[in-house]
Amino acid sequence: MALIYFPRSGGNSGPDLPLGDPEYIPLKDDPGLCGAAEKVLSEMILSASGWRGVFAPGGESSLGEISPAHSAIAAAAALVFADYLKKRPGLEHPAVLTGMDTRPTGQAIADVMIRALLSEGCRVRFAFIAAAPEIMAHARSGETAGFVYISASHNPIGHNGLKFGLSDGGVLPGEEAAALIAAFRAYTSQAGWTARAAAAVSRADPAAVRKVYSGAPAVKAEALRAYMSFTREVAGGGDTGAELEAAIIRGIKARPLEAAVDFNGSARTMSIDRDFLSSLGIGLHSINDRPRQIVHRIVPEGESLEPCRSFLEELHGQNPAAELGYVPDCDGDRGNLVFWDEAGGRARSLEAQELFALVCVSELAHLVWTGELRYDNKGNALDKAAVVVNDPTSMRIDRIAAAFDVSVFRSEVGEANVVGLARKLRDRGYKVRILGEGSAGGTITHPSAVRDPMDTLLAIIKLLTVRSEGDRKGFFELWCDLSDQAETYHPDFCLSDIIASLPAFVSTGAYSPEALLQVRCGDHGLLKDRYQEIFLREWEERKDQLKTRYGIVGWEAAAYQGTGEQRGLTRFGAAGRGGLRIIFFNEAGRGIASIWMRGSATEQVFRIMADAEGQDKRLERDLIEWQRRLVGEADSL
Repeated sequence: MALIYFPRSGGNSGPDLPLGDPEYIPLKDDPGLCGAAEKVLSEMILSASGWRGVFAPGGESSLGEISPAHSAIAAAAALVFADYLKKRPGLEHPAVLTGMDTRPTGQAIADVMIRALLSEGCRVRFAFIAAAPEIMAHARSGETAGFVYISASHNPIGHNGLKFGLSDGGVLPGEEAAALIAAFRAYTSQAGWTARAAAAVSRADPAAVRKVYSGAPAVKAEALRAYMSFTREVAGGGDTGAELEAAIIRGIKARPLEAAVDFNGSARTMSIDRDFLSSLGIGLHSINDRPRQIVHRIVPEGESLEPCRSFLEELHGQNPAAELGYVPDCDGDRGNLVFWDEAGGRARSLEAQELFALVCVSELAHLVWTGELRYDNKGNALDKAAVVVNDPTSMRIDRIAAAFDVSVFRSEVGEANVVGLARKLRDRGYKVRILGEGSAGGTITHPSAVRDPMDTLLAIIKLLTVRSEGDRKGFFELWCDLSDQAETYHPDFCLSDIIASLPAFVSTGAYSPEALLQVRCGDHGLLKDRYQEIFLREWEERKDQLKTRYGIVGWEAAAYQGTGEQRGLTRFGAAGRGGLRIIFFNEAGRGIASIWMRGSATEQVFRIMADAEGQDKRLERDLIEWQRRLVGEADSL
């Protein structure tokens, strides 16, 4: 039987994309299946940030096949999620939204999961290839009880995985994610589980599968409409949205703006980017814009930004209005930027921490511009506001927040942790408009509950276009005033001027070679206890040098687990598998540098970082080399 085809959208060239064959049964049990599936399970990572593993044969195959063992795991995950939803009040036949990024193995995983969900009485709505924020925006529309998104985010192309969420548009919070993982482990620990999973897949009615596939174009269209509307809501921020959008459009008419994008074959090739930016008067120029045209490393940092940087430089030579460019990851929930650097006379990439700092300036200025953040005549904030970040985010954010007189709260790495902490703070009366993972440049703008490169790009666009008009100050002038830099403001500013106004910090890149380690010790609490002994010894040996050379006179340890932060840590091992951060202070008691460590929950790496105030790179270099040596020595004990 011929495959059902999904019509291409967005004006990109290329053939229609196949969905699947409803008559085909993708999973059958055999005597060796259980053992093979258990081996695959032992190599997977299951966390609140996503369930991930290598799904492609040989690790990096560009083909779409997956093994029977991987099919069994996908089916089991769908069955467990269906049971999780059906236990919620009034959800005997829950509607489940499903979608995927552009990895070759995505369709095979989706096919198994669709059949398993149908066999459990779920009503399945399939959006095919969709950016993660698009799926999550559609999940908020009230049509579904929950969603399954198939992606491994920024991991290599042969990897894949799953994210689960409910109708609030965010991934499951930490406690709920842990409960789902526990249920999945319980299911896959039972004798004969692969046979039951295969039977469930076989039970799916081919007519029901055909209906899911034939309905996919309509679901995709709904998702695009929901995402377009929600992006406009996020950018505008409520009651003042129309007024703010009008100011953006006026700014673009006064100073035309064009953008470049290297889609790198990601899910954003089939999303709203071109249409949304066009609605503001911004032209978008693209490369690698066919779905699955993945031509370089997926993580949008470092060398992955170079094709877009070169493309923007070429475009700017033809049209000076071409000033911004962005590169999303495969699922399109994160993107880092390049820009035309007027000061340097060339296009350059923004570092992840630098980008997040710009977004924080923009979104905090947004609160001031709209009147949601007000001040008394002494400059003290009258409204409780906060920024929520992950634990390796640079202290540059603390300086920016201090200028706006708002608080900074940190959680452990992980989108679910950051979003969960922001929700708790809102319950306590805080306004939390901007949150995210600064170490990776991943920004989340309320009311969204997911990272989104379109929101990131729009924050920069607002900084550039919402300028001072009459007595009303624009975003950049508000920042200059509040950060005691009023004398540096001039009306013809460019992005280079805004970047120059940021507090100066040097931070280790999250994906730089210096930041990545392999450790043998599987007990990270024990590793950190060993590390503490070595750190305390070497602190005594180095403290005079650190004081003389860098002005460091003291330190404090902090642990980050889930949404919780524990300062003044006396036993480093109490951080367990969470983040451990050591903050260094000067004589005035001001934190001026930090080092950090944590084993990744989604990759087989152990990450470290150093962060130092100022433009001198020597302190950051000294700290990261010290951190690498300390962790290495602790791991060797």
